[in-house]
Amino acid sequence: MAMLHTVNKSPFERGALQSCLRLAADGATVLLLEDAVVAALDGTEHAAAVRAAGARLALRVLGPDLAARGLPQARVLDGIEVIDYPQFVELAATHDSIHSWL
Repeated sequence: MAMLHTVNKSPFERGALQSCLRLAADGATVLLLEDAVVAALDGTEHAAAVRAAGARLALRVLGPDLAARGLPQARVLDGIEVIDYPQFVELAATHDSIHSWL
């Protein structure tokens, strides 16, 4: 199984997401959580890069973190799966390794 990458910092504050998208191997899964969930939204300056990465990476966003920030799931880019905490645990359990981008 491929690696699970987690990104928790806003792309408007740090370059962790850009580094992750550039360095993650094809077929890896990227989970956006905490403040990084803003990168999953359509209409931001990061939307094009995230959308392009979806062609080679499995993209996920944690729904409870979207809700905690008042961000509507309706704005999530096509191709990004919104998941809940049990699905997050399943991702962690089914991937060989996890890389957290800080």
